[in-house]
Amino acid sequence: MVSARYRTEASNGVDGRSRVPDGLDVAVASPLKADADPAATNPEQLLALAWATCLNGTAQVLVREQRRTNVRVEVELHPVEPGPGYAFHVDAFLSAEGMTDAEAQDLLERAHARCPVSKLIGGAATVHVHTEEFAAA
Repeated sequence: MVSARYRTEASNGVDGRSRVPDGLDVAVASPLKADADPAATNPEQLLALAWATCLNGTAQVLVREQRRTNVRVEVELHPVEPGPGYAFHVDAFLSAEGMTDAEAQDLLERAHARCPVSKLIGGAATVHVHTEEFAAA
């Protein structure tokens, strides 16, 4: 077995905070909780950040950082019919400076096939990727 290139962990305590050892420490709350701290983050936001960061980083590797790329991720929480519970509906939008629609689509497909977060969630029926016109962030 090949050893891991990187390893981390996170914990979510009863104090409403999620932590990464020697790193990120954020207040967390459910977006469905009426009295949730509005400054707290939630799983939907963390998923959006994780995929946007990973997919854009992968795109940057593929273009060898010779072009600017942006990734925008939208995450929605929908009730599962019939319940119980909820499901994420997730859309990623990639744009690349100076690329044609076809070139951007090719980059998106290659990045999505290579990105570890895409590999984790990409098989879900509620996960989609799209290209869009480049706009500097």
